[in-house]
Amino acid sequence: MQWNEVIGQQEVKDRLMGLVHGGRMPHALMLCGDTGYGTLALATALATELLHKTTDYHPDLHFSFPTVKTPSMGGEHKPVSDDFIRDWHELIKREGPYITLDQWMEAMKATTQQAIITAAESDELAKKLSLKSSQGGYKVAIIWLAERMNDESANKILKTLEEPSEQTVFILCVERPERLLETIRSRVQRIDVPKIDSASLEKALMEKRGLEAGVAHKLSRAADGNWLAAIEQLSPDSEQMLFLDLFKMLMRQVYAKDVRGMKKWSETVAGFGREKQKRLLTYFLRMVREAFVSNFRNPELSYMTAEEEMFVSKFGRFINEANVIDINSLLELAIRDISQNTNQKIVFFDTALRLTVLLLRK
Repeated sequence: MQWNEVIGQQEVKDRLMGLVHGGRMPHALMLCGDTGYGTLALATALATELLHKTTDYHPDLHFSFPTVKTPSMGGEHKPVSDDFIRDWHELIKREGPYITLDQWMEAMKATTQQAIITAAESDELAKKLSLKSSQGGYKVAIIWLAERMNDESANKILKTLEEPSEQTVFILCVERPERLLETIRSRVQRIDVPKIDSASLEKALMEKRGLEAGVAHKLSRAADGNWLAAIEQLSPDSEQMLFLDLFKMLMRQVYAKDVRGMKKWSETVAGFGREKQKRLLTYFLRMVREAFVSNFRNPELSYMTAEEEMFVSKFGRFINEANVIDINSLLELAIRDISQNTNQKIVFFDTALRLTVLLLRK
């Protein structure tokens, strides 16, 4: 991938190119930000620059990513990236380097497993990087969603980071850096990748998706700097539309104190995978924020789709100074509980019941 294919992020691109051409390239970088902001795209473009890569594949470019154990694997086999490398390249070729974990899980034909980077993967990567460069230059390892290393894997990667072979560069793409070992974070140069600026996102929507300027402008604002969120909105059966329907359903049941309806709603969303549940709750947080901001009657502060605006125009009055902070705290607590494998039905039903008190507070 070339630099000009990365959407926006000019400041980050300039900084990375400065490291390469200024002879200041560290042995390990950590690009922190949502995948939809372009962390993997930036990592791939940087690898292209370092390797002078002109084809889709290069023997000195190595990808590591979360994997799952499939039924066809033997009992003693620990999954590694090479088990799925063909699926990885096919997904990147089809979607580009802006992909979600859900897309990757689907490509692996995973079901409900938690995708992780195993200790066996760390061993495999260390073995590859110990070999001489096939082209006589850099060897580059891109670790996507590096925070999904388990403890054993992380400690093994740490040893490789502490004693890197010559002209070896690690590029870690991380969404939740706080989940990485502190010892790993202390040995990498961190670069925060911000949201994509609205102008670049709008331009990309027009050029890559053929949207009219007005539609692209609306979508870019609602996507809040995230290319994947913008693309998601273009799908008629998008996840965002599902989340909006679930949000509207719950708020109506909460307002009516429909306990039976709330219980049924909780059972429905408890059937989602945990990652999807966390995205749902994160979407609810955004909608609460938008509902609160709508009370200021300033269109420039709105980052909603037309469907969201229609609902919030009536719902916004229920989110006010007296309850907005506590509602946010309640949803954040639910996200934490889901992350810690608490019973999902209990979490969602308890959240719904507590909302019945908060929503009517004035």
